[in-house]
Amino acid sequence: MGNSPVRHKYILVALCCLLSPFSPAFASAGAQDIGVIRKTVDRFVRQNTAELPGQVTLTVGAIDPRLQLPSCDTPEAFLPVGSRLWGNTTIGVRCQTATPWTIYVPVSVRIMAQTAVATRPLSAGQTVSQADVAMQSSDLSQLPPGVIMDPALAIGKTVIYSAATGQAFRHDMLRAPQVIQQGQTVKLMAKGNGFQVTSEGKALANATLGQVVSVRTQSGQVISGIAKQNGVVEVNF
Repeated sequence: MGNSPVRHKYILVALCCLLSPFSPAFASAGAQDIGVIRKTVDRFVRQNTAELPGQVTLTVGAIDPRLQLPSCDTPEAFLPVGSRLWGNTTIGVRCQTATPWTIYVPVSVRIMAQTAVATRPLSAGQTVSQADVAMQSSDLSQLPPGVIMDPALAIGKTVIYSAATGQAFRHDMLRAPQVIQQGQTVKLMAKGNGFQVTSEGKALANATLGQVVSVRTQSGQVISGIAKQNGVVEVNF
């Protein structure tokens, strides 16, 4: 008999079964140890979160035990595009040998750290006092970026919009207080290598602490400097 379409169909199905990563034949060729993949993911996450503040807790998700991948001497972990190294995320593992493969492993990363939180409701425009700030252990993976972990960075700042009791302070919800008012007579302090000169001028704009502000001197010249406390503008040469 000739090669019938039915015979071709059975041959194709048999080949697919042999080449499937779940097939016993595939496993007999030397299957990748799933435990090694898990260790590769664990090591990658810990190395890349070592510099983060707080305590990192890592849970590597389940990998289908039926999965049969060709054995790889050097599996490589990587962070897929769009993923991040905290919260519920995904880490890729790939093998770039003659028989390459790539899988994606679910991972849960929790980062517990001390954050500055409001001890009472605060309205926009209020100045944060020392009594308004407490430190609280928080999971950074559940908070938006920019949370404040040093209370000194919140105290003395002005609230831009209201904050509820227990809410974590963020840099984008606070601004430094204004120390220079437009039209104010300010003290210009020019510093250089081995000299310091002081004079007076008029501030051309409002400025918060540390902000650059333009000042018109008594001679009419406009110069820029850094706004300091007590109406001082510092100019460095």
